[in-house]
Amino acid sequence: MRSLEDQQHSVDYVCSKFGSLDVLIANAGVGHFAPIDQLTPQQWHDTIDINLTGVFNSVKASLAKLEESKGYIITVASLAGTNFFAAGTAYNASKFGLVGFTQALMLDVRKKGIKVSTIMPGSVATHFNDRIPTEADSWKIQPADIGQIVIDLLAMPARTLPSKIEVRPSIPK
Repeated sequence: MRSLEDQQHSVDYVCSKFGSLDVLIANAGVGHFAPIDQLTPQQWHDTIDINLTGVFNSVKASLAKLEESKGYIITVASLAGTNFFAAGTAYNASKFGLVGFTQALMLDVRKKGIKVSTIMPGSVATHFNDRIPTEADSWKIQPADIGQIVIDLLAMPARTLPSKIEVRPSIPK
């Protein structure tokens, strides 16, 4: 859902069905990994549009309802948002941008009663880029681990705001 209009329709639907919007979790991503001379303009745009512009649209569409509910915005970025690597120009740019966007957003909206955090995981055993997790991925962070971080953030005392959470596998392969 890259368009602001589609995001607004989703927010309207949620609010009509449940009465309010309390939490927005922006957890979508795509990665195209290639050296810059092999990265196509379409791969660049897909990565930036989904990983960064998509979050902007979700937030923009949700902001008024989250201000009403004194809600919470949680983005799922990546350690690639602070740690660059070869063949990562599009992905790194999108995740660096997402971390910066989320931190600036936090400063913009916390006085309105909206909490904002970004979770920056390292290696996670997911279906990212059509990969199928196997037993060999058991050393990685599991999706349920990220879910637990979300639950813990939502349970934090109202006076406390962890704005940026870096999480890594405890024992790397």
